[in-house]
Amino acid sequence: GVKDGRWTVLQLVEALGFCLENTDPRMRGRGIQLLSQVLLQCYSLLQEKEVLHLVLFYESRLQDNHLVIPSVLQGLRALSMCEVLSPGLAVSVLKAIFQEVHVQSLLQLDRHTVYNIITNFMSTREEELKGLGANFTFGFIQVMDGEKDPRNLLVAFQIVHDLIAKDYALGPFVEELFEVTSCYFPVDFTPPPNDPHGIQREDLILSLRAVLASTTQFAEFLLPLLIEKLDSELQSAKLDSLQTLTACCAIYGQKELQEFLPSLWSSLRREVFQTASEKVEMECLAALRALSACLSRSVLSSDSEDLLDSFLSSILQDCRHHLCEPDMKLVWPSAKLLQAAAGASLRAYHRITHSVLPLLLEQYTKHTQSSQRRTILEMLLGFLELQQKWGHVEEDESALLSLQALVCSVVFSALLDPSVQLQLVGIKALTVLGSLQGFLSSSDLELVVDHLIRLALHEEDSQSSEAAMETAGSLAPSYPKVFSGHMVPRLEKELQSEGEESYHNHHSLQQRCLQALAAVSTHSSIVRETVPILLQHLQKVQKGTEARNTQDMISVCQSLHRVALQCQQDAEGCWYFHQTVVPCLLAMAVQAAMPESTHTLPGKALLEEEVLAAMIPVISAATTHLSPERAAQSVSHVVPLFLDGDVSFLPQNSFPCSFQPFGDGECLEAQRRLVALLMAFICSLPRDVAIPQQEWLLRELLALSCSCNCPFTATTAAKCFAGLVNKHPAGQQLDEILQLAVNRMEPSLAEGPRRTQALTLLLWVTKALVLRYHPLSSCLTDKLLGLLGDTELGPATADGFSLLMAESPDVLHKGCHADVRIMFRQRFFTDNVPKLVQGFHEAGPDVKANYLKGLSHVLNHLPKPVLVTELPTLLSLLLEALSCSDRVVQLSTLSCLHPLLLEAPQIMSLHVDTLVTKFLNLTSSPTMAVRIAALRCAHALTSLPTTVLLPYKGRVIRALAKPLDDKKRLVRKEAVAARGEWFLLGSPGR
Repeated sequence: GVKDGRWTVLQLVEALGFCLENTDPRMRGRGIQLLSQVLLQCYSLLQEKEVLHLVLFYESRLQDNHLVIPSVLQGLRALSMCEVLSPGLAVSVLKAIFQEVHVQSLLQLDRHTVYNIITNFMSTREEELKGLGANFTFGFIQVMDGEKDPRNLLVAFQIVHDLIAKDYALGPFVEELFEVTSCYFPVDFTPPPNDPHGIQREDLILSLRAVLASTTQFAEFLLPLLIEKLDSELQSAKLDSLQTLTACCAIYGQKELQEFLPSLWSSLRREVFQTASEKVEMECLAALRALSACLSRSVLSSDSEDLLDSFLSSILQDCRHHLCEPDMKLVWPSAKLLQAAAGASLRAYHRITHSVLPLLLEQYTKHTQSSQRRTILEMLLGFLELQQKWGHVEEDESALLSLQALVCSVVFSALLDPSVQLQLVGIKALTVLGSLQGFLSSSDLELVVDHLIRLALHEEDSQSSEAAMETAGSLAPSYPKVFSGHMVPRLEKELQSEGEESYHNHHSLQQRCLQALAAVSTHSSIVRETVPILLQHLQKVQKGTEARNTQDMISVCQSLHRVALQCQQDAEGCWYFHQTVVPCLLAMAVQAAMPESTHTLPGKALLEEEVLAAMIPVISAATTHLSPERAAQSVSHVVPLFLDGDVSFLPQNSFPCSFQPFGDGECLEAQRRLVALLMAFICSLPRDVAIPQQEWLLRELLALSCSCNCPFTATTAAKCFAGLVNKHPAGQQLDEILQLAVNRMEPSLAEGPRRTQALTLLLWVTKALVLRYHPLSSCLTDKLLGLLGDTELGPATADGFSLLMAESPDVLHKGCHADVRIMFRQRFFTDNVPKLVQGFHEAGPDVKANYLKGLSHVLNHLPKPVLVTELPTLLSLLLEALSCSDRVVQLSTLSCLHPLLLEAPQIMSLHVDTLVTKFLNLTSSPTMAVRIAALRCAHALTSLPTTVLLPYKGRVIRALAKPLDDKKRLVRKEAVAARGEWFLLGSPGR
């Protein structure tokens, strides 16, 4: 009635008169409770005069019996949300609560109501409350003092934070406010199991830290507390103290820190020197960096002491001498402390490095062992990386510039050391030095290139070689002229040299040259030099007669692929690469596919599956990042090449006969293989690029995928068809081409010699439609489910479910602009797993394994959180799958069960007897991969509740003794890890 306007609240009060004035406090309480419930729903409808009368009524009720108070507070909470509250009433209500209510004697919910009333008034009546001065702060301290419930503490901490942040008067109550909040530090709270409120320890820690680190007024009380807690035995207390100190440094200055700096440094040093915990060490270093940064920020007045300088002097005094100790015990802790302090500001960096860098360089020269030199160079590297943070090395103060020659000498000597580990640190240091603009002279840079070429090409260890190539790639954009003028010509010369070494060594050198040319191609000007060299080498290999042509071609393609990926973010570089490489590769492939070429070894090498498979990612990577305009320009040449044989845009376009990849006849079999390159190009185009003669192209691809005898060609044609269908706009044209495909597949699937090709096409078309949620996808999926019962095609169909769910590397993925809807896997699971389960139960014994295999493939690619929710209904079927003799089913099921053991231990523990038996049986499987997976699952079993596992401990330990003697090292390794965990099961502290 009040909501509808038929009654006013004051009429309701009159109607409740017999309850509100009743002598029985319970009856009064029920009357006020009803009134308060109405107000909580209707407070926005109240008039100013009504609010005034209600406030006065409720204030007077605060003196009533304790049974009435909870309902009174609910009414005041409703009134605190009224916008028409008269000035002065908020102060009046709070004064009444502070004076009349002993808050901490109330129940949790009622205390929470008081905090809500205060919060509401602070957000809407700030100026009125500030008029109370420090009395408001004192009143709140009384309300909060002794609070224990975490739900209330989160609100109370927020109120304290707002008191400080919004500049309420704290008056003489700063210490009392600190005491009433700091008594909870460090937070010691473990949420009860199945806690419906979801409050975590971390929530309380962060909320309290926000209070403690919100004002400099707490500094004199907080810093001694933090120092005290740093001495605690509890790691959690140390971490909390260190993180709070770091937070405080953001607002503190010299004045707050001065008195406590010696004690803080002493505690931080002790922890870093003595702790066994990486977490504590990391937080100590963060706190030291924050202290140093805080002192660096403080503005110095002419008569004040330079606290930063004296603080850094203390650090140097306590750490510097450890860098010279021959046993090097405290070298790393000292270096980390020095680097943490130096990383806070440029001023701190100069102060530390002026003292430390000469010492480190001197120590490097003194020590002769590679291991000691490596340690010293790693420390030096740490300081060099800090210099990166501050940019150019131009300041007069820089210690690094004055030591430039010595630093370069040390780094170059490390590159010449026989120790691979020292070389690797030297290469890292070289990367950092190269990134400091103006540090390396032109002669130094030439020496850098010499070292990188030597390491990349001639260093025996592959780690050093790869690291040198990575460094060349990272430095090349900064010094393109140096690398294009010195490195590229030398790599080209090495690549072209015939060499006097053995064939194996020469081949290995060529491989490294190709890799290095790709690695250094990280600047557009260098790409324009390296790409022609790589293509020239590919043409040379094609014309050669060596037995290893195939592998050589693959190596060049891998290098071209790397260059293509590095060009993708540069529009001009990407277009240059595409214009240069794609026509060249197509021309070479067309040349190799000409009839008279197919009888010679080089032609065959270029047409081999492995080589074409290596060319696919090159063309794809060169196409995916093209602008729509440039992609349209390119597609207008490539499609006519395959449909009309128009070779005019190819660089070598004088071929002995026409190019007809979709023509009939056995002599064109080699040309048909090149559809793989068409797939790489056309399936990587942006979705909004129009494809000329698309319908004709789709029909040709469909015919080829169903009629071709070569599995490679049929599969690539099917993938190309699927890629185009996936991006095709919805409408009549798409429906017609899909109907044509279905009409073509159905008879071929039913009988005949090309059932396998038809199945391949069905799988790829189904995937294309499943990804885009096309209505026909469910019909095609049903056809696949039906084929699981086919004795001939069933096993291949079951494996096809992996194809449907997995990420495809060359087509139908987001990287090549395919239409991939989010959560398509979950949708496929929901629609089809019930059918798979039903099919399994209805199938004959000879084809049951197909359904299990299909199911395990679907589950294996499902996001784990989804799988966990469906686990209870599917677990019995998964356990049955472990008894299947098909090793693919076993392997898929084991890889599906492994994460579930870790993520759903409660559900899995219900089947522990079956799981233990199945896993132990499979540790004797004849297939190594199954044995490894079974041992991993046996290991993961230890995450189940200990009480459930203890009865099986002896049996499992005895059974795992056998795989310890397995002939395969990887199996033995897993057995050791699993058996060790089972031995420790039930031990104290586990």
